Amino acid sequence: MAAASAAALLVAGCGGGGPQSGGDSKLTGDKIVLGVLNDQSGAYSELSGKNSVKAVEMAVADFKAKYGDKAVTKNISVETADHQNKPDVANGKAQEMYDRKGVDAILDVPTSSAALKVADVAKEKKKLYFNIGAATTDLTGKSCNKYTFHYAYDTYMLAHGTGTVTTEQVGKNWYILYPNYAFGQDMEKSFSAAISAAGGTVVGKDGAPFPNTSGDYSSFLLKAPTLNPKPQVLGTMQAGAELVNVVKQYNEFKLRDKGVGLAVGLMFITDIHSLTPAALAGTTYTDAWYWNFDQQNREWADRFQKETGTRPSFAHAANYSAAMQYLEAVQAAGTDDADAVVKNLERKEINDLFLRNGKVRAEDHRVVHDAYLAQVKPPAEVKEPWDYVKILKTIPAAEAFRAPSADCKL
Repeated sequence: MAAASAAALLVAGCGGGGPQSGGDSKLTGDKIVLGVLNDQSGAYSELSGKNSVKAVEMAVADFKAKYGDKAVTKNISVETADHQNKPDVANGKAQEMYDRKGVDAILDVPTSSAALKVADVAKEKKKLYFNIGAATTDLTGKSCNKYTFHYAYDTYMLAHGTGTVTTEQVGKNWYILYPNYAFGQDMEKSFSAAISAAGGTVVGKDGAPFPNTSGDYSSFLLKAPTLNPKPQVLGTMQAGAELVNVVKQYNEFKLRDKGVGLAVGLMFITDIHSLTPAALAGTTYTDAWYWNFDQQNREWADRFQKETGTRPSFAHAANYSAAMQYLEAVQAAGTDDADAVVKNLERKEINDLFLRNGKVRAEDHRVVHDAYLAQVKPPAEVKEPWDYVKILKTIPAAEAFRAPSADCKL
């Protein structure tokens, strides 16, 4: 009986009775399960959240439509969970997804402290993880692993664009305000390095509580113009709802009139929509993708808006792309075996909806691609809802991201 049971489990694990792709399909349980783990109720819920689940579902539908009966399987589902921006919750939800819900690949996971926990779980379980929403470069540094891919952006990309240009064109002296957890700490380090390299100086920096449940940043903002030397630039590293609160209070205290300009480390189209272009007009920042950049982006954004009622952020587009590239890798490999899928992805060159001149680096699993220096339009230049940005410059993929780190040992 033991031998028979073992044989039965082996056959089930190989998915021997399922749909074939070239005659060699080997899928666990004859199905593919994608997991979207993110913030669906807090500060980062608008920029990603439940609409990223919809983006992944759109990728599944497009994959099925593309391959039809030749698809490696038609049985593809999406599981989702809210990690509440808490590392311990993210850890537990990731383990549940991989172990109990049969998830083959987890996507998204904003909040760097949560993302690092999920990367550890992916390494332990030998399951795929595509980080979209978190920015810490540790994911391709000391915390890299064979099964984790850093897909959309990171703190180096943001600082290399915004920090350098703002220092050169707006002001040399900076005061940096950052959320005091892994993402913010990494942003502070990356921006400080970029500012220094461009000939600037960080005259002061403070870590604000995260999450900041009070929404009050007044003590930090009122401190900025009193520093000696006085900063010419306030660099805020908050994101999502917390960025909205910082900018509202920046305008309320009229810091621009006091000679302190504003630089935003990370901004999403949903943030601009919440604040209105009037509140951010002229602000320059680095973007990973823009919905109205070209016709391909716009056509997908039109589909997304029909599904969700809103225009997509770069996180939504990146989740779609990562889901599609994972499914394509399984299709090409003919199996959901994680090692085989990783091998198929490494060194792959990709041009799709999100990735322009994209490539998956084998050294550290950083997915490099073109990035964009963007500027918020003044209200008079906004010709339609959500078209809040003009692209000033394309930052080539080869320049947008740092070189592989010696700390990464896959």
